[in-house]
Amino acid sequence: MPIVSASSAQTTAPRPDRRSGWRTARTLRRVLQLSLLALYVFLLFAALQRRAAFPLADVFFRFDPLSALTSMVSRRAWLPHFALAIVTVAATVVLGRVWCGWVCPLGTVAEYVSFGQARRRAKRLAPRLRLVKYLLLVAIVAMAALGSLTLLVLDPLAMLTRAMTTALIPAFDLAVTKVESGMMHVGGLVGVVSWAETHVRGQVLPIKQPYFGQGLALFALLTGVLALNAFAPRFWCRYLCPLGALLGLIAKVAVLRPFAAAGCGSCERCAAACRLDAIEPVPASPVHVASSECTACLDCQVACGRPDGMRFGLDPAPAWEAYDPNRRQFLAATAAGLGAVVLLQTGVWRQRPSSRLLRPPGVTDESAFLAACLRCSQCMRVCPTFGLQPTLGEAGLEGIWSPILKPRIGYCDYACNACGQTCPSGAIPRLSLSEKRKQVIGVAVIARDRCLPWSRDIPCVVCQEACPVPEKAILLTHTHAVKTALGGENLVSLPVMKTSLCIGCGICEYQCPLQGTAAIRVERATDLANLSGPASG
Repeated sequence: MPIVSASSAQTTAPRPDRRSGWRTARTLRRVLQLSLLALYVFLLFAALQRRAAFPLADVFFRFDPLSALTSMVSRRAWLPHFALAIVTVAATVVLGRVWCGWVCPLGTVAEYVSFGQARRRAKRLAPRLRLVKYLLLVAIVAMAALGSLTLLVLDPLAMLTRAMTTALIPAFDLAVTKVESGMMHVGGLVGVVSWAETHVRGQVLPIKQPYFGQGLALFALLTGVLALNAFAPRFWCRYLCPLGALLGLIAKVAVLRPFAAAGCGSCERCAAACRLDAIEPVPASPVHVASSECTACLDCQVACGRPDGMRFGLDPAPAWEAYDPNRRQFLAATAAGLGAVVLLQTGVWRQRPSSRLLRPPGVTDESAFLAACLRCSQCMRVCPTFGLQPTLGEAGLEGIWSPILKPRIGYCDYACNACGQTCPSGAIPRLSLSEKRKQVIGVAVIARDRCLPWSRDIPCVVCQEACPVPEKAILLTHTHAVKTALGGENLVSLPVMKTSLCIGCGICEYQCPLQGTAAIRVERATDLANLSGPASG
């Protein structure tokens, strides 16, 4: 029997594989990524068409430091609802851009949308292209300082939520409805459809089919962001994301970060594994890791086979990268942001706002509203009638994709106050139901030249019956008999507005039986002084 010395046993004993622990950690990251994405989607569906806000419907926005920073700068106030954003900042200070690599829903989607040869194409892109996201961040903050959150449409959470709300969820619901209609013709599946409609409709799927304007455009924007992955993996995260830029600046001083230790042999396996190209080979030296670009995906740790190669820990030397903004670029981006605000706020719409610019209940100051609105579509998603729609030209470019009430599509439900309860920034006040019912959105105006009783002597009391105000803001007067073609008589009452009671909820316009433009339309209350004559009722 051969004799093995102690020293020989020590040299031949297998070394523990350091990569196994990192593989486990990377697996946990992916599980957490997909779990949080599932939670995000669940909250999207769970908050659909709710008259009362669904708990934690806006929880992801509460953790968003870009929304928090710009909202507070714009409103010049501490907003307690965004206090959880401090958790994201603290995690970034300790661990780097873990939000981008572990939490962000759009980042997760972008990570799993891949194209062949994208890594090779990324090598052809100039590293200085990463500068764009920092310049966007500076411009966004500069605009916020003057009370404009227009460019916050580029916030990744808002971008994904808008596309999901206005395009993907409506399309999914319509597809389900079509499939159910086909299943109803198969005898054995009728019970399945009935069960689904009873238990799923209203709980997961909306009760009524959602319809949104600009859904195709907002979906095209999201699709374009993901299509850029053909040029580089996670192209948006690398080069364009302003939230990623903010977290990247914080990550420069992260306590723990990936770095090449003394045992690095410059084999470049870590650089090859990094999908964001945050690791740069350095001739005859350990590789360089740009902590501001690292999303803590742990791929480099798994790829490194050296016991003292790639590490994740204390690195005392944060580096300023060549593509980070210098003073001149910072000032130029600031000036561009400030100039954009001036131009946007001197647009024609500011001088002559649309008479149909109807904001959600409780919004009384247009400038203050635009200084707080994140364009996140949270309010549109919870609206039970889908009357809240994204603006296009009604509020000019400054107010693009902010919410507007379009009564012909849906009205403001008298029994609902969900929009204010779910608004993450407080742009829509958080009103109790009793307070909300007193808020004046606009005032209905009867167009007598189109109204059936006024213009054609045809009986119609739809608007008066639909009015939810207890005292009724629409009165029926001058009832008279009109002979019919068959020799009989119809009693016709003429509707008249009592403007002091109207809150502009829009249900009268929504219910008006006329095709196309309704005979009763809600106008901005501030524009009523310009109205005169019989059309005003």
